[in-house]
Amino acid sequence: MAAAGGGSGADLGRRGLLCLVSSCVLLAGLCRGNSVERKIYVPLNKTAPCVRLLNATHQVGCHSSISGDTGVIHVVEKEEDLQWVLTTGPNPPYVVLLEGTLFTREVMEKLKGSSGRIAGLAVSLAKPSPAAGFSPSMQCPNDGFGVYSSSYGPEFAHCRDIPWNSLGNGLAYEDFSFPIFLLEDENETNVIRQCYRDHNLSQNGSAPAFPLCAMQLFSHMHAVTSTVTCMRRNSIQNSFSITPEVVCDPLSDYNVWSLLKPINVSGTLEPNDRVVVAATQLDSRSFFWNVAPGAESAVASFVTQLAAAEALHKAPDVTTLPRNVMFVFFQGETFDYIGSSRMVYDMEKGKFPVQLENIDSFVELRQVALRDALELWMHTDPVSQKNASVQDQVEHLLTTLERSGAGVPAVALRRLNQSQPLPPSSLQRFLRARNISGVVLADHATVFHNRYYESVYDTAESINVSYPEGQSPEEDLSFVTDTAKALAAVATVLGRALYQLAGGTQFSDTIQADPQTVTRLLYGFLVRANNSWFQAMVRQELMPFLGDGPLQHYIAVSSPTNTTYVVQCALANLTGQVVNLTREQCQDPSKAPSEDKALYEYMWVQGPLDANETRRLPYCVRSTVRLTKALSPAFELGQWGSTEYSTWTESRWKDVSARIFLIASKELELVTLSVGFGVLVLSLAVTYCINAKADVLFVAPQEPGAVSF
Repeated sequence: MAAAGGGSGADLGRRGLLCLVSSCVLLAGLCRGNSVERKIYVPLNKTAPCVRLLNATHQVGCHSSISGDTGVIHVVEKEEDLQWVLTTGPNPPYVVLLEGTLFTREVMEKLKGSSGRIAGLAVSLAKPSPAAGFSPSMQCPNDGFGVYSSSYGPEFAHCRDIPWNSLGNGLAYEDFSFPIFLLEDENETNVIRQCYRDHNLSQNGSAPAFPLCAMQLFSHMHAVTSTVTCMRRNSIQNSFSITPEVVCDPLSDYNVWSLLKPINVSGTLEPNDRVVVAATQLDSRSFFWNVAPGAESAVASFVTQLAAAEALHKAPDVTTLPRNVMFVFFQGETFDYIGSSRMVYDMEKGKFPVQLENIDSFVELRQVALRDALELWMHTDPVSQKNASVQDQVEHLLTTLERSGAGVPAVALRRLNQSQPLPPSSLQRFLRARNISGVVLADHATVFHNRYYESVYDTAESINVSYPEGQSPEEDLSFVTDTAKALAAVATVLGRALYQLAGGTQFSDTIQADPQTVTRLLYGFLVRANNSWFQAMVRQELMPFLGDGPLQHYIAVSSPTNTTYVVQCALANLTGQVVNLTREQCQDPSKAPSEDKALYEYMWVQGPLDANETRRLPYCVRSTVRLTKALSPAFELGQWGSTEYSTWTESRWKDVSARIFLIASKELELVTLSVGFGVLVLSLAVTYCINAKADVLFVAPQEPGAVSF
């Protein structure tokens, strides 16, 4: 009996000890785990990764290993500093902190060719922007997907005549086997530099002493090889897996479009109905994911078109014009004309209210903010004009534009040699399907004036948008810049030309774009989206999209994007009418017998603040503004290897992050591992001994009066 009583006490003792130890470990983990991590790592929160994109034949971009790539930080401020990371540095691999001015093709080729010594790259923004210019795009944007080919104007194919983006170095279309991040916050960049100076700076050419400052970059991409491969894997996953894991998504969004006069969108126009198309693009890109300011490559043009649409809608006789006007804002044009090719496809298949045969003429805006000597160049297609009828129509189009610009002294319209091809433009996708009379208006006669085409430096400053010091954000919002005045003049010319092309004659000279509208749009899209004007004209659920910085104009895969939503709201407010409907009626027009959903779209917007600035005064806007899908027909048709349509996809990923920390030498890591292993063995031995002698060590005291027999 005595022995039995002692065994029971030992069990209770062991259980109590185990509970105590477990509780201590758990509490330590909960209370100290995050704190320890914060003491070890410094996260970099304002970064933008280079991600992997794929098309029918290639993969481009960057990626890391599945656990992230780690390397000792080395700051490269001049090209000579590369020698340390490429050959002489004793502690590879390295993560290079590269000055923005050194982010060139020559430097990147050196880093790309250094096998095993480069773990990653962190690029700081150059301030001011590189004076020589920087464009990671191709010299011939969207090559192979425009109108010029071996069967149509072969002498113009592949930009043989004019390398439109002459500064393009093609970096955005290269494949890098290591992660590359953009450092967007100067303070974080300074923290990295200070860590480098404190720990990694070599003295007199000798190796720095441990611990060293290191950086870890996570950007593991799931898709590989090409769109054909990743979409096939998606298809297999969807067919055989209960929980399919998608590895890539097609780049897609929505085109924004509206009409001067409402039409019934449930059907299609009659063949004799004529429509004048005014087009521009919404999107841009850069080397880094979702960093696409696109000031000159996109924003200036679509802001100008928005102002022209507002001015034209104010003409007294727009509802009686013989021809209609359609304003289109194409998404995804940066990636082989996604938006325009989809609209042409839908028109051909009868899935869009306007058909190709309804198009009377086509006017497109492309890069209009950097005009020299007030000149605005009119680009036309020389091949289609070999048809006498098309040539006459193009001549009428050019004459109308010149007549419209005659009363606007701030714009000097210029013709080009008829043997010169079109620049990269949405018009080319329409010409692939049908010979139509069209013109592209641009600030350049030959090569782009934009030195930062599709780069992080294509910002407000690149098109000379600036504000006086000391002004409040609200004062900046209403301050009319010189750029706004210049773009308003272009919008006036466009508005008057569209009015005349639609058959108007009486009120052309009264059409005038508002510089105040232009300056507010530029401020909202390029400086600060979260401003009082944008807040008033968007739906309440869109408020989170308005950040304190500029909007980014990358098409992405989650749609509609912020830009699409805001342009839709802006166009509706600038061209629509405020109607007296309740919120319920506005969101469901069938409850308002006098309204017609087939003719109009309805939008319940926040409205401005009241006089006390305590609550908003919402209202309902009725307009003809609609969205239509901008997804490449290649994915509708399942032709993932198409050479006719865009096939761009974006890889998926689980985690994208960057952090810095101190690392010890390999020798110290080995010693730490050995000591840790020794402690583990010792603890196991001690635990075994305690367990073996538990009946001796943990004897429960006998109860008073207990009797043993």
